Amino acid sequence: MQSVDRAVTILELLAARGEAGVTEIAAELGVHKSTAFRLVAALELRGLVEQPGERGKYRLGLGLVRLAGAATVRLDLSQQSRPVCERLAAEVAETINVAILDVDAAVNIEQALGPSAITTHNWVGQRTPLHATSSGKVLLAHLPEPALAARLAAPLERFTAQTVTDPARLRRQLEAARRDGYASTVEELETGLNAVAAPVFAHNGQVVAAISASGPSFRLAKPRLAEVAKAVREAAAEVSARLGYVRGATP
Repeated sequence: MQSVDRAVTILELLAARGEAGVTEIAAELGVHKSTAFRLVAALELRGLVEQPGERGKYRLGLGLVRLAGAATVRLDLSQQSRPVCERLAAEVAETINVAILDVDAAVNIEQALGPSAITTHNWVGQRTPLHATSSGKVLLAHLPEPALAARLAAPLERFTAQTVTDPARLRRQLEAARRDGYASTVEELETGLNAVAAPVFAHNGQVVAAISASGPSFRLAKPRLAEVAKAVREAAAEVSARLGYVRGATP
């Protein structure tokens, strides 16, 4: 924890001063120069600081821009999707979630409850399996082929009798999701729970999230899924437009 605290202090120091040498950094931290050098070297290896010249001075690196950009996208996504999700929840009378990819799971970052919602379960912050949720299938469907192949090579956990655990069958569903613009699940994560989701695109054409509508299977039955899918696709397209996406853009 002490090393982490010192590393953060270095970043704060460089943010305040613009640049600093190892001697200054060591003095600020109250440590030997060799300790300061090791910390700076670790940060440099990650691209969080850089040494632009031969004067021994360091400044913040472009790696921070990448991290800040990711945080900005998430904040923008949350802000831009909230009113759209609330309107969609009222329209389809089901629970609406916005999920993003987090390594090997989908994480919900926004939720809006429709007037017919029979549960107050809060999905925000929860990790859900990619292969057993509609949002997860959308996120999987738009992965680069090497990343998708790696995920399909791993065992697919079964949650209900309806969970798709055959990689070939799942791949066919993902192909259909790309073609149709949405994915659905019928009691694949929980018995009695159905859902449908559509992709949200960033300005550069990359899929950054999925918007889903979920509800009890007796109400969100298979015949109604296609109807709700249309509304979910329209909502996802609106959020994409709010993020600067223009149809036809390529990543």
